[in-house]
Amino acid sequence: MKLVSQDWSKLRVFPLAERKSLTSVEQILRSPDTQPPALSDEAARHADACALKIRAAHSRGSGVILMYGAHLLRNGAAPILDRMMQQGWLTHLATNGAATIHDWEYSWFGRSTESVRENVATGTFGAWQETAWNIHMALFAGSLRGEGYGAALGRYIEEGGTTLPTRDQLAAQIAAEPSHPLTAARADLLRAIVEHHVPEGPAPLLHPWKQSSILASAFRHSVPMTVHPGIGYDIIVNHPVYNGGLIGRAAALDFRLFSDSVETLDGGVTLAVGSAIMAPQVFEKSLSSVNNLRIGAGRPTVGGHSIYVVDLQDGGQWDWTQGEPPKTNAAYYLRFCKSFSRMGGEMHYAQCDNAAFVHNLYARLQ
Repeated sequence: MKLVSQDWSKLRVFPLAERKSLTSVEQILRSPDTQPPALSDEAARHADACALKIRAAHSRGSGVILMYGAHLLRNGAAPILDRMMQQGWLTHLATNGAATIHDWEYSWFGRSTESVRENVATGTFGAWQETAWNIHMALFAGSLRGEGYGAALGRYIEEGGTTLPTRDQLAAQIAAEPSHPLTAARADLLRAIVEHHVPEGPAPLLHPWKQSSILASAFRHSVPMTVHPGIGYDIIVNHPVYNGGLIGRAAALDFRLFSDSVETLDGGVTLAVGSAIMAPQVFEKSLSSVNNLRIGAGRPTVGGHSIYVVDLQDGGQWDWTQGEPPKTNAAYYLRFCKSFSRMGGEMHYAQCDNAAFVHNLYARLQ
């Protein structure tokens, strides 16, 4: 039975140069050396306390995880995060697929973002050749090294492209070692070479604005960087080269890498900045898995950790340190607060612009 009626190989894609991009690197980047914007009194108290918690975590060797959404990148925080990684304040970064798309576009094209309303109507939303193509090139190469999504794309940006094996090399490896852990990755690339004319051998690609890339910064500073995408969430699906197996393989590895960092959170800090869906959903499954393994090994569960959630949405005027609100209170339905409030740590919610909070946090760590 044929379950898919559309021929996705006929999707038309267009050069990024033809897109009306709404933002540029020059417009967005914030220098960490400038005066951070003023915060409300409440947000400032959260920033003060968070900085103290991070210093304490750093002194005891505990993890400090930043989970962020695409808007933190689009609001120009990359140079600030680069400095925080350089100084050792962040031990892990995690983001969603959308953030990686803007990250790559800024680093190579110098521009990003488009009008969803206008481009969906014309069937061009997300149908951009270079974006999906190069993210796939990075992941194809990374999958052969056993790398996850974050490391593979960060390396691709930082090192200026990649080198891929030939179809003959891949076919020989698959035939010689059919049960090898990399066989599926090799087969995906071999198919892409045959069906989509993915280049064999060197595939250089300089990224003139890589200073705008959080992914490249994390790779350069050897800070674990994981990506947690959803199938069908991101514009790279709107391209004939799209490979769900490739994306899933990279994301599955990154989830395990993220859990390795959750293992370090005793007395540590988690920052969830502008990520209302990915951060709470990924964190709760990871923490549960880590606790499962600890209990099985006769160890105590993760404890003594602090969680700071930052978003612009109204928090319902609820003090989350006092537990969950009743179902009759609108704050109960703020998933990004409710999920994190159930994670065993001390959770605080700061209603604040995400980049402004991070900039102020960095200033307090100096």
